[in-house]
Amino acid sequence: MSIKLVVLKSGETLISDVKELISEEKEAVAYILTNPHKVAVRTEVLLTEESVIDDDRREVQVSLSPWIMLTEDDKFTVPLEWVVTVCEPLKTITEMYKEKTNG
Repeated sequence: MSIKLVVLKSGETLISDVKELISEEKEAVAYILTNPHKVAVRTEVLLTEESVIDDDRREVQVSLSPWIMLTEDDKFTVPLEWVVTVCEPLKTITEMYKEKTNG
């Protein structure tokens, strides 16, 4: 299983098991996302009298929800041109995803 964060052109960030779909010419043409979940991040900043913001006073809340809720499908093909980037999630986010998807 290769769990990655995928940022789409739409601005959505997904976490999913990701595999490349390879053409007969041995080129990647799309990504296959298995059980993708949308990542929602909410940041709350705690301000002091000085109104200085630093990383020690930020609280980040993350929630995961199925990417497309009204389907029984668990695999989706996303063309390469719709993907902005693919990267490694934080370990805590990977664990959260595994717990949510029983993976």
